[in-house]
Amino acid sequence: MSLKLLIANKNYSSWSVRPMLVLDHFQIPYELVRGRLKSAHVTNEIATEFIDDWSRAGKVPVLRDGDLTVWESLAIIEYLADRFPAKQIWPADAGERALARAVSAEMHAGFTPLRGEMPMNVRRRYENFRYSADAAADIARVQQLWADCLARSGGPFLFGAFCAADAMFAPVISRFRTYGIELDAVSAAYADAVWSLPAIKAWLADAAAEQTIIETYEFNP
Repeated sequence: MSLKLLIANKNYSSWSVRPMLVLDHFQIPYELVRGRLKSAHVTNEIATEFIDDWSRAGKVPVLRDGDLTVWESLAIIEYLADRFPAKQIWPADAGERALARAVSAEMHAGFTPLRGEMPMNVRRRYENFRYSADAAADIARVQQLWADCLARSGGPFLFGAFCAADAMFAPVISRFRTYGIELDAVSAAYADAVWSLPAIKAWLADAAAEQTIIETYEFNP
């Protein structure tokens, strides 16, 4: 098995799980390697013993394929799409593929208030969680993105069949569930469809079983 994926944690590290879900959903064989979390404040930083061996960026996820090392979630997903073209990790149509990459890049680079105020914590559930107007705007934008994609594709996933874009948004769905965010009917149906996938269920079960506790993300609002 030549592919190895270094992640930090399935409960807290949202960037770790994105390429992992692509690998799992598309049934690409790989070895999962766990890194020890370096910081309680930045959950995607890994312990220094991994940095020289895996990536001098010092963060996860990192994919190793033989002598090649690829870091950053989107870069890993793009590499997997090139490495396994028959899997159709991105939509087959060029136009739809461009849109899928655009929404994925927006997720990768944006939604800072949402991500900052609602860190991923698969195990927890909060009621009446208070968040800022900026986070509310992010929540609205996510739902608008989903609605636009689903209107074009007809669902059940953003571009018809599950693809990399859905993996990019899966941790956001987790956040919405953790913090009790009420979604519109279209978004709720999409979230339920994603949550029904075997790869998602396996991730959630593993996250629930993890013993690592980071107090920063176990707050009581």
